[in-house]
Amino acid sequence: MTRDLRRDLYAAGAAVLLVTAAVLIGHHIQHTHHTLRVDWPPLLGSWGPHVGPGTPAAVVVAVATVGYGPALAARLPWRALLAAAWGTATAWILSLALIDDWQRGVAGRLTTRHEYLQVIDRFHDVPATLRDFTHHILLESPDNWPAHVAGHPPAATLTFVLLDRIGLRGGGWAGTWCVAVGAAACVAVLVAVRALADEGLARRAAPFLVLAPAAVWMGTSADAYFAAVAAWSVALLALAVTGRRVRSGALGSGLLFGLTCYLSYGLTLFALVGAAVLLLGRGRVRERPEVLVLLLAGAAVVPTAFTLAGFDWWEAYRLLVTRYHQGAGGIRPYGYWVWANLACTVLITGLATAAGLRRTGATLRRHRGESLARPDDPRRSGADARLALLVAAALLALLVADLSGMSKAETERIWLPFALWLLPACAFLTRPRVWLAAQAALALLLNHLLLTGW
Repeated sequence: MTRDLRRDLYAAGAAVLLVTAAVLIGHHIQHTHHTLRVDWPPLLGSWGPHVGPGTPAAVVVAVATVGYGPALAARLPWRALLAAAWGTATAWILSLALIDDWQRGVAGRLTTRHEYLQVIDRFHDVPATLRDFTHHILLESPDNWPAHVAGHPPAATLTFVLLDRIGLRGGGWAGTWCVAVGAAACVAVLVAVRALADEGLARRAAPFLVLAPAAVWMGTSADAYFAAVAAWSVALLALAVTGRRVRSGALGSGLLFGLTCYLSYGLTLFALVGAAVLLLGRGRVRERPEVLVLLLAGAAVVPTAFTLAGFDWWEAYRLLVTRYHQGAGGIRPYGYWVWANLACTVLITGLATAAGLRRTGATLRRHRGESLARPDDPRRSGADARLALLVAAALLALLVADLSGMSKAETERIWLPFALWLLPACAFLTRPRVWLAAQAALALLLNHLLLTGW
C-alpha cells in the first residue's frame, strides 16, 4: 500500500469517526434534552429499513457506473460524456427517490405543509404578493408563510408558480423539475473543471459527480434546482474567463448569479467560488475588462426586477433571521451543529470526497507560492493546483455558512449546492472503482435504512 493511499484511508477513517460521534452524541442530546429537533441526528429523518420500486434500478445504476463509469468517462467524446453524465445522474437521483415509491419519494415531497406548493394560490396576483411578501415572514404575522417559503427569497416559490401557470401542476411535475434540473448541476461542474483545470481531471471527476451520495437528497428537493442554477453561473463564468464564451458567458453568469441570490439567501456565498474563478482567469479578465462589466450588469438584472416589483431583499433577510431564532434555529444548540453539520457533509459527499479533500490540501501545499498558469494556456501547467483552488473556495463558502449559525441542521439538503463542488476533489484519487463503490454503497444504505425528511 502506498503512503498516499494510506493517508487517504486515514482521512476516510477520520470522516467515519466524525459521523459516528455526531450520531452517538446527537442521539444522547435529543433523547435527554430534545433540542436538536431531528429524529435521527445529524440527519433529518427516522430509522425505517425498507425497499421500494426504485431499488432494482438504483442497484443497476450503481453497479454499471462503478464497473464502466471510469472507462467510459475516459473514452467518450466530450459532448457525449456530458449527455451521459446528465442522463445517468438523473437515473441515479430518480431511482433513489423511487425507493420511497412515487408518492412519498417524488410527488409528495414538495406538497407538505412546509413546502412551496402550499402557497401557489396566494400568488394569483404576483406583483401584489411580492410587495406584501415581507409582511408574512415572522411567525406572529398574519397568514405567515410556510417554513420554506419564508426561508427563501420569492424566486424560489415563483418557479413553482410559473410551472403551475404553464400547466405543469402538482407535486409530480414539481418533483420531476427538481430531479431533471438538479441532475444538470453535475454537467455544469464538469464544464467548469475542464475550462479552469483540464479535461483529464474533469473526466476523472465525472463518475463521482454522477454517483454522488447527495443524490439521496436531490430527489426531490428544491435545493437541487438551486444547486444547478448556482453551478451554471460558475460554469459560464469559467467559460468567460478562459476565452471560450467571453461576452455571453459573463452576462449569463451574472444573470444566473443574480437569480441564485433570489432563490436562497445563503447562496450569496457563491460569490467566493466566483471570486476563485476570476482569480484563476485573472489574465483574461485584465485583457478583456468587459468580462467584469457584463458580469456585474447581468448580476443586477434580477435584483433590480424584484426591487422594482416591491420586494426588499435586505428587509426580508432581516426578518428571516428573527423568524429563524423564533423557531428551531433558536433552540438547536450551536455547539453541536457547528461540527455535526460537517458530519452531514460527509454523508452527502461520501468517504471518497474526504480522501479527495486530503489530496486537495496536499496539492495546495505542494504548489504554495507558485504562480498558476493561465487556464487558457495551451501548456495547461498547474491544472491540479487550479482544481484544488476551486474546490478550496467551495469548502471555504461551506465553512462560512457553518460558522454563521444560520445552518443548524438540515444541511444535508441546504448545502447541496456547495457539496457538488467538493466532489471534483475525487479526481485526485487512485483506484477510482473502489472509491466509487464506497460512494454507491453509502447512498444505497442511507436511502434503504432511513426515511429521510427531504
